[in-house]
Amino acid sequence: MDLESLLPPLMFLCLIILLFSGIPVGFSLLGTAFIFSIIGMKLGFFDFHLLQAIPERISGIMENYILLAIPFFIFMGTMLEKSGLAENLLKTMGKLFGPVRGGLAISVVVVGTLLAAATGIVGATVITMGLITLPTMLRYKYSKELACGVIAASGTLGQIIPPSIVLIVLADQLGVSVGDLFIGALIPGLILSGLYILYVLIIAFLKPQSAPPIPRESEGENVWKEFLKVVIPPLILIVLVLGSIFTGWATPTEAGAFGAVGAIVLSFVYRKFSIKILQDSLFVTVKLSAMVMFILIGATAFTLVFRGLYGDFWIEDMLSNLPGGAIPFLLLVNFVVFILGFFLDFFEIVFIVIPLVAPVAQKLLSPIFSAYPEPTRMALVWFGIIISMNLQTSFLTPPLGFSLFYLRGVAPPGVTTSHIYRGVVPFIIIQLISLGLVILFPKLVSVPISLTGGV
Repeated sequence: MDLESLLPPLMFLCLIILLFSGIPVGFSLLGTAFIFSIIGMKLGFFDFHLLQAIPERISGIMENYILLAIPFFIFMGTMLEKSGLAENLLKTMGKLFGPVRGGLAISVVVVGTLLAAATGIVGATVITMGLITLPTMLRYKYSKELACGVIAASGTLGQIIPPSIVLIVLADQLGVSVGDLFIGALIPGLILSGLYILYVLIIAFLKPQSAPPIPRESEGENVWKEFLKVVIPPLILIVLVLGSIFTGWATPTEAGAFGAVGAIVLSFVYRKFSIKILQDSLFVTVKLSAMVMFILIGATAFTLVFRGLYGDFWIEDMLSNLPGGAIPFLLLVNFVVFILGFFLDFFEIVFIVIPLVAPVAQKLLSPIFSAYPEPTRMALVWFGIIISMNLQTSFLTPPLGFSLFYLRGVAPPGVTTSHIYRGVVPFIIIQLISLGLVILFPKLVSVPISLTGGV
């Protein structure tokens, strides 16, 4: 192997070392790009004029209409979370399902699904449900493992159920429609939520002491009236936002703007609006959006230099020549994404890995959809859903899953880390089963996409 062919793998290795050393991702990406552009120019393997394309690419990022949806949906989710939506839903669903064996755990899954569609913020969802529901479940003698597992798993549904921020950035990096990914993720997300509920019901049946029913505080309480009051307003907002995207009435950016305004209106409905909440929501939105943009700028510089050193050919040659074709490619990419998910945020993984593997995915996976009118589009949408579900699984996996840290930070003293780790294992298995179903049955993704008129 000559020196020129060694530069791409060395560049990737350097990036991994910088990331694991604790240097912020944006700086790691920019620093690696800068170092290897100089090395490449000194050795005569890199053209300096390629760097002149960076300002133009950064300008393209800033003008990207799709990415404008990110701050809108972040603001929408943050505003709804701070307006007490999660707390209201959890208390109401607990009253509704509580008398059923395993009902409180089922209510956590239902609320996690609704919050995923309304906010999509994993950390806030896990923390809120952990603070409100976990003490109640333990007080009524729920199994600590089941209580921790169902809260951590339900909180990660925001990774796959639209309007997920993960799907927005995946759509941008894959070059496919956000609406396609939203629709494609709908059935896999609901299947996953349904399997969680099925698991809770099975445990409640086999081990009644692990998920006992909870008596209502007042027999005369009109739970259904409270249910309609709490659930209908956010449900209307979810239907309007997602429905406008699915039907093509609005772009994701326009729907996100509507959702942001709708979140403010709901805060008035719940009588929680204040200037302080608005300021806090805006601050979180600006902070997260700036982080995403800086990582994307760094990833753009890294990708430009990496391709200037012919790293894209190295990646394509390595992945395309795997024995067995598409399946080994999917297994390898999913394994890499799964491992990186222990250490990196999903933004970082999407911006670093996806641009490098997307061309290979398009080449290897398109033949699977040769019977469809747009096989390339279908292949990339399917690939995007697979990656999204994989990222969700990594959020739960010990010892470094982000959801586990969120829950551990708010867990009562009687709950140990081992309780949380043991509790999430069945849900990790469920997620792997769901991921396997999506891989084995691509129509779980392709059938809803046909509603858009493309396939």
